[in-house]
Amino acid sequence: MFRNQYDGDLALWSPQGRLFQVEYAMEAVNLGTAAVGLKTEELAVLVALSKPSTELSVSLPKIFPIDVHMGISIAGIMSDAQVISKYLRTECLTFRHTYNSAYPVTRLVNNLGNKMQVNTQGHRSRPFGTGLLLAGYDEKGCHIYQIMPSANVFNCKAMAIGARSQGARTYLGRYQVLFPSSSKDEIICHGIHAINAAHPIDEKLNITIGIVGKNQPFKLLSAEECSAYQDMCNIGDVPHDPTPNETELDEASNNES
Repeated sequence: MFRNQYDGDLALWSPQGRLFQVEYAMEAVNLGTAAVGLKTEELAVLVALSKPSTELSVSLPKIFPIDVHMGISIAGIMSDAQVISKYLRTECLTFRHTYNSAYPVTRLVNNLGNKMQVNTQGHRSRPFGTGLLLAGYDEKGCHIYQIMPSANVFNCKAMAIGARSQGARTYLGRYQVLFPSSSKDEIICHGIHAINAAHPIDEKLNITIGIVGKNQPFKLLSAEECSAYQDMCNIGDVPHDPTPNETELDEASNNES
């Protein structure tokens, strides 16, 4: 049997119990440029990799502000991401108009997961071909959520999605014990180092940074601020893996345990 005999309809299962349309949507996320999300106790940070601009094209932003307390970073099909961002903005605006307060992050993420899951059920639509990292802050603290085209929603301490994101996840897993107690500059530098492990060697590092947290509305840093942070973190055009401070890692791990 050929694989394409069972991928023409979303409601058609293969003999192995697979939905190829959903798998194709997941693969679209893996082909998108990388994005990283991580958080401290009072600040959540999104760092997204953008393709460098050329004479005939301009790089598109990969981080979208949703509300004053929330923003998303995407990897995958940009048009699908625009539809999702419009839905999230409408939901936040309606909630704020009705209740005069910010939409709780966890509730909004669960509603988004339900919306995306509907597109995996019938033959009249296709799954959203984009994955999201959502950063937000509410009365429960900072949040980093990963939402996938299969409608799986994960509450994360740190996460990376997109092409070559395994290197970024390796970095995040290695240093995650340092994140809760990091300062604003330190957590942003961790995000830049993580995204640096996922970007191609032969391309200039072109990133977008978004931050949100306690007493910090969601903000997209300017290109000058992003360049300043790259210089602060000693990040050039060629990626490198900084040598870990083993003593600092051991102390943070002991404090966490």
